[in-house]
Amino acid sequence: MALAPDLEGVQCEPVNFAWARDDVLLYAVAVGAGAEDPAAELALTTENTAGVRTVVLPSFAELVTRTARVDLGDIDRSRLVHAEQSFRLAAPLPVEGRARVTSTVTEVLDKGSGALVRTEAEAVDVETGAPLLSTVRSVFIGGEGGFGGARGSRPPNPVPDRAPDHVVTYRTSPGQALLYRLTGDRNPLHTDPEFAAKGGFEQPILHGMCTYGFTARALVATVCDSDAGVLRGMDARFTRPVVPGQTLTVAVWRDGDAVAFRTAVGDEIVLDHGSATLAG
Repeated sequence: MALAPDLEGVQCEPVNFAWARDDVLLYAVAVGAGAEDPAAELALTTENTAGVRTVVLPSFAELVTRTARVDLGDIDRSRLVHAEQSFRLAAPLPVEGRARVTSTVTEVLDKGSGALVRTEAEAVDVETGAPLLSTVRSVFIGGEGGFGGARGSRPPNPVPDRAPDHVVTYRTSPGQALLYRLTGDRNPLHTDPEFAAKGGFEQPILHGMCTYGFTARALVATVCDSDAGVLRGMDARFTRPVVPGQTLTVAVWRDGDAVAFRTAVGDEIVLDHGSATLAG
């Protein structure tokens, strides 16, 4: 097995992605909206509540670009883990739409024990060509390092060294990964014990993007005053796996327009180097 050569600059063929209201509602429920209080977050989970308009949780952006992938080669998928994720929205996403998505590999880094592959995706409206959003996704592939490439530099952590301004705690369910996979991510790492063991895990782990979505909800509930349209971007690094059923604690800091966040399970940080962009 080997990573495809000369990946940097390779672009996939454009992919169309369509979504409808039910996709938006399913995504919100899959990242825990309404699980602990069904009467909360109704704008994310219902379409027929009096006086409530359905809105899209901004982290849905990753679903829009997920299927636009460059072929990385004959790699061991059990050793591929999500390392980093970010998104930027041009405006709040509509509850239904059609996008044309193109992804480009922008960087392949040699981390010694593996390779870090970074891909940037752009989504535009199919009808008008107007920009909708962009995402950046980095994956770490164990066993694919040592090829003599650049190692890259680590930017400073935006999380300040002080007590957070907000702390939000969410419980994930033991079946959280089974629900989240219905949004389209069927990676067996999150459901198949044998496949997870091949990747070095004692049991299937939660999708990193599920943890990311829980964290997006915490940002909306705190620094966005429960208005999902205010959250326009997120950047974060996945640092440890989460097991379905564990409790997530999201700490949020705000200093003027700068927003930073970190998500932990107990004393272990699982999502770090977090920063958010709010509508100006």
